Amino acid sequence: MYRSDISKTVISRLPRYFRYLGELKDKGTERISSGELSKLMKVTASQIRQDLNNFGGFGQQGYGYNVEYLYDEIGKILGLDRPHNLIICGAGSLGTALAGNPDFINRGFKIRGMFDVDPVKIGKFLHGIEVHSNSEMDEFIRENDIDIAVVAVPGEAAEGLKDKLIEYGIRAIWNFSNTDLNVPEDVIVENVHLLDSLMRLSCDIDSYAAKKVKSNGKG
Repeated sequence: MYRSDISKTVISRLPRYFRYLGELKDKGTERISSGELSKLMKVTASQIRQDLNNFGGFGQQGYGYNVEYLYDEIGKILGLDRPHNLIICGAGSLGTALAGNPDFINRGFKIRGMFDVDPVKIGKFLHGIEVHSNSEMDEFIRENDIDIAVVAVPGEAAEGLKDKLIEYGIRAIWNFSNTDLNVPEDVIVENVHLLDSLMRLSCDIDSYAAKKVKSNGKG
């Protein structure tokens, strides 16, 4: 748990710290300085120190950071020291791909079930996870203590589904539909737009090409 006054920008960087520290821990690295970590992550050492100081610092002058300790502490801040039960709403290509991601279970996210309206898919097992009818969702959520609902349906179906999920007691939604979901203040939603990332990449390509042409022209 973190203080509510810490900016979401700082919080958004924590998963990346967690990922890099996990890789260092797996390699047997015991400690690392902010300078060394900055070279790996391509951010400034001062940014790292400022971010971590929001949570108490964790480092020692002249020693740096204990990798395993910092990894564990960031994991606690991210809520990864306790399991989370998920359902995936939508058993199409995206939902199936998400169900097969091994990183979920490795980080304590247990996919308890999948849901769909297609009778052909209902009753099937995808990556070992049973697909249920949407009509069973309310009872399933209550019986399996579901924390998070993953929305992997088209945008036109997402709004109605969102309302049902909130009605059934879900307070955290990971939304992969092609529309932003507006929710009440007591509900948390993470809207993921895959195409946005691709378009940013396209923009970066054009920007890089323009800089290269300009540089060659000067030569």
